[in-house]
Amino acid sequence: MTPLRQRMIEDMELKKMPENTQRAYIRNVAALAQFFGKSPDLLNREQIREYLLYLVREKKYAGSTYRQILSSIRFLYRKTLGKDWVVPGIQQTRVEKKLPVVMSMDEVNRFFEALKSVKYRAILMTAYAGGLRVSEVVKLRVGDIDSDRMMIRINQGKGRKDRYVPLAKRLLVVLREYWKAARPEGYLFPGRKPGRHLSETTVYGICKRAAKDAGLKKNIYTHTLRHSFATHHLENGTNLRIIQMLLGHKNLNTTAIYTHVSNEQIKSATSPLDLLEDRKKKAAKRKKGTTSNNRKKTKTPRRKKAS
Repeated sequence: MTPLRQRMIEDMELKKMPENTQRAYIRNVAALAQFFGKSPDLLNREQIREYLLYLVREKKYAGSTYRQILSSIRFLYRKTLGKDWVVPGIQQTRVEKKLPVVMSMDEVNRFFEALKSVKYRAILMTAYAGGLRVSEVVKLRVGDIDSDRMMIRINQGKGRKDRYVPLAKRLLVVLREYWKAARPEGYLFPGRKPGRHLSETTVYGICKRAAKDAGLKKNIYTHTLRHSFATHHLENGTNLRIIQMLLGHKNLNTTAIYTHVSNEQIKSATSPLDLLEDRKKKAAKRKKGTTSNNRKKTKTPRRKKAS
């Protein structure tokens, strides 16, 4: 490990950055060094600009990926090297606003039925039942499952926040089946190395295989289970702020995206075309009623017979 990389890691640790973010930043800076074949501390502003243009023009990275790389480079030069003059002034690209992929409830059932391993079923069912991120699932400990209160404790989720989510009855049955078979201690889903949890990459692979075995045509990732959890809650009538708390979102606007993918929410919106038709029918009905009343008013009264 080079002294520069070690210094950057230490700086990120001092900032208490999540491990996943640290790994991504180091990977991004290593790619920069490999592109020029020299240490990043020997590069100048124009070379950084050249590299960023390469990412946009040649690699055609999505906005979110580009922004992460830019943040990595800025951290290196601003915090670790103290060269605030290197990156500022390079405009960030806009992040494309894409709607999340969501499975129907039937597709979720097919997905779980394709998981033959009780451990794998327990992992991915926990992700869906609690709306958890994969990083939160793999870090769960046995003691985080509170069957007395029917709650799952999420320790230091994204943004270093703790939260609780309900423990589904069906999930508890699966977790008990898994615990009897594996008898985990410490981490609920341990990896091969003693004292380590299952890796996120392993869970990604399990998820992709299950989607393929279930015959699902959608592009399914572990985060799709979280998206599906939120959407199904919304379609079932759960208040958006409750969903926000369950997901651990800081901003309600982040949660509100699920209103754009909820079938029930979309179906409940009446098309203006139908409103025009309803208005036309009501107008015709009123006109018919007015004509009928006028006829009654102009009707000639009967003459009384002479006595």
